[in-house]
Amino acid sequence: MALYNAHAGKPAARNIRNTALFTVLLLFAVATIFPIYFMIISSFGEPVAAGAMDYKLFPSSFSLESYKFFFQFNTYTWRWLLNSLIVATSVMVTNVVFASMAGYAFSKIKFRGRAITFSVMLVAMMIPYQVTQVPLYILIVNVFHIQNTYTALILPGLVTVYNIFLAKQFMSSIPNEILECAKIEGCNQFQIYFRIILPLSKTVLAVMAILTFMDNWNTFFWPLLVTNSMDMQTIQVGLKSFKFANTTLFAPMMAGATISALPMFILFFSLQKYFLEGVTVGAVKG
Repeated sequence: MALYNAHAGKPAARNIRNTALFTVLLLFAVATIFPIYFMIISSFGEPVAAGAMDYKLFPSSFSLESYKFFFQFNTYTWRWLLNSLIVATSVMVTNVVFASMAGYAFSKIKFRGRAITFSVMLVAMMIPYQVTQVPLYILIVNVFHIQNTYTALILPGLVTVYNIFLAKQFMSSIPNEILECAKIEGCNQFQIYFRIILPLSKTVLAVMAILTFMDNWNTFFWPLLVTNSMDMQTIQVGLKSFKFANTTLFAPMMAGATISALPMFILFFSLQKYFLEGVTVGAVKG
């Protein structure tokens, strides 16, 4: 709102405009936060009343029995959380490492076919992920026979074109003078990458880590396809176990969803200081 205070115009018109903008932003904020609020509030319901959930916005009683019921419902509940953590963390780490390496190569290293290769990757990024599900499933299940393993869950997301594109665009803004000075000092490409590129790219690395972790933690369809036993399911797939033909254990399901959302909140708030940072503008003196 401070951006509009110095704007020329009548005070009454300015107040009306600011009030309208505030109202619109408030509505967007409520629409964004409401599903999270409803999930948390619903998780404090009684497990026995889950099948007859009346969807109250302000429940008459609060109970932690649904959380207890969630962990006692199945012997693999903790395993679901562990599987999601292993898969999401592994994919996040590999994407940060490999995508940053590829981004550095495409942005700062001149080699034959660089533009063509990058263009082909951009074309691949335009293909919807759902289109590749069938051939990817055939490769994993029928060709490599690695279904129901961590490899099947991790391998397709080892590195994504979007993260490579993100890293390349960000690293292109790093001044070349820094790299030239490092080469004069005798640094090779790996030393430049580890000592200069990575420290200056904390912002994009944090964004890549957050988005990649959230995407793989929340993914449902691919783990459902390649896992056929409950011990290898992720938490998102495991939550479907609370839905039956005639009823749904609504409160325990919401308790599980609330628990599954905690790692994303922790990751985001731990990396938020890097989220809006830019490249150091004054890195080059003179």
